[in-house]
Amino acid sequence: MADESTEIFDDLYLGLRAGGAMRKQRRGEPLTTEEQEAIGRWERLSPWRKALAVGAFSVGTFGLGLSRRSDRVDACRCQ
Repeated sequence: MADESTEIFDDLYLGLRAGGAMRKQRRGEPLTTEEQEAIGRWERLSPWRKALAVGAFSVGTFGLGLSRRSDRVDACRCQ
């Protein structure tokens, strides 16, 4: 189980690196060897692992946003 959670974080980090490299590539900027490798590894990643990494990022990002919003709503109700 511990290995699986570590892999999810590795995939998430790889996705963030590859996303940044793809953005640079679209703008026509030269890529470093590291960025080319990140894109290649992301493209070779299985679709379900990509989906899991993107889903984990989404839940983490939007989950934090929703919890902070509910804190502000509760603060407004108290006054």
